[in-house]
Amino acid sequence: MRDELDRLQRWQADGVRFGLATVVSTSRSAPRPPGATLALHPDGEVLGSVSGGCVEGAVVEIATEVLDSGQPQRVTYGISDDEAFAVGLTCGGTIEVFVRPVAPDTLDLDRLAQRIDAEDPVAVATIVEHPDAPELIGTAIVVDPTGSHGGTGNDRLDHAIVQSAQGLLAQGATGLRHFGADGERRMDDVAVLVESFAPRPRMLVFGAIDFAGAVASIGSFLGYHVTVCDARGRFATAARFPDADEVVVEWPHRYLADTEVDERTAICVLTHDPKFDVPVLKVALETPAGYLGVMGSRRTHEDRLGRLREEGVSEDDLARLRSPIGLDLGARTPQETAVSIAAELVMLRHGGSGAALKDVDGPIHRDTADPVREFVGS
Repeated sequence: MRDELDRLQRWQADGVRFGLATVVSTSRSAPRPPGATLALHPDGEVLGSVSGGCVEGAVVEIATEVLDSGQPQRVTYGISDDEAFAVGLTCGGTIEVFVRPVAPDTLDLDRLAQRIDAEDPVAVATIVEHPDAPELIGTAIVVDPTGSHGGTGNDRLDHAIVQSAQGLLAQGATGLRHFGADGERRMDDVAVLVESFAPRPRMLVFGAIDFAGAVASIGSFLGYHVTVCDARGRFATAARFPDADEVVVEWPHRYLADTEVDERTAICVLTHDPKFDVPVLKVALETPAGYLGVMGSRRTHEDRLGRLREEGVSEDDLARLRSPIGLDLGARTPQETAVSIAAELVMLRHGGSGAALKDVDGPIHRDTADPVREFVGS
């Protein structure tokens, strides 16, 4: 929903009740993860996707029914591999989709957007199944680390939902949780979809060169909060890096020493100048950053490693550096190089091999709990 939120806010500001379809769960090769959404305006405009095109038409039909009736629906779409031309998922996967009408009194999108825009963690917990109180299906609670807004009218159930949602939010995870009608943890009568909107992970790009502009653009496209930093004010300007969230004029190592870095942070050092990159890498290797990519030839990198060893950096820390940066795509231009860096980030996020898919057996879409995924974000 994050990508469609601006447009959905405008619909809501116009007083429009729209249909919202959300992926609740998936199996096998389903192309979109839980939390993926498709929205339907009463005039027929469609935003987003729940399957990459496989079942969009069928979901739009359900959303139209939901808008007409006002009653949410929970539907499952799937297909066996030998029925590829029937209606369903030609990839052979299965997705479960919850479709509900959304009005200002059912989900306050402005409140949600304010938290997301402020880079504050927030989650939406929506009841998708309740056999004893069908009128509560579609009820949404907006949850943050310290409290919540909205509820079901049942304090015990609300307490259980909020606690569970806060736990998922702390992980940046989206998924189903089950409770009893009064919030009992060992029962599964009530199904609740928790959609987490964690703050964007950070990408720190050091070196205000032409390659940095392309990396900043693709980093923003991948959902990072991108900072470009260089000590040379003539080069580090907002006009040169329009896709960066911020451009900082400072020595990279000084800026990094005063910047919060976590496991989701990606650091790209593109200066390939010892007076810049050795000091910033020494600081970077003291952080928990999940990705440390460094531009330069193999010869340049060997020289760099020698200088870092002289600074007392251990071999274990040096092994964290990914240099030359990116995957072997034969990239030459700044844009091609940025694609190779993005490919490496995506590979690490999902535990991919980097090989051509035609040469790899097994599922295309991995379901991995690899902790490296945390540095790239959801």
